[in-house]
Amino acid sequence: MLLEKRRDRTATIPTCSMADIAFLLLTFFLVTTSLDLDKGLGLTLPAEGDAKPIPRQNIASLLIRADGAVMLDEEQIEVRAIKDRITAKLIENPLILVSIKTDANTKYQSFVTVLDQVQMAMGETPRISIAEPE
Repeated sequence: MLLEKRRDRTATIPTCSMADIAFLLLTFFLVTTSLDLDKGLGLTLPAEGDAKPIPRQNIASLLIRADGAVMLDEEQIEVRAIKDRITAKLIENPLILVSIKTDANTKYQSFVTVLDQVQMAMGETPRISIAEPE
């Protein structure tokens, strides 16, 4: 009896197109992924050098200290009360401009909270000045 020599068959996966498949998957996921972009604060800034003198009686000064305390015209005020106080000042003087100044160590969240309160009080066209930190 003649015995045939058996060849061992090994199962292989053809890998010649694996790089193409990986590239196509990578391209697909890059194209279909949407990224959330941070839009920042929605403020319209004046052109550089566009400074105008404003009478002192038309300015309401807000100071945000490092501990988060807020001073409106050198009087301490709660953050929740800013909107009502600015609205009252607007009724007295419709030309009022709110100047916001922060301490160098003020937390960003405190600034944004105060800015939101002022924007809600001022309405559609807020007149806000952001002063440099101390």
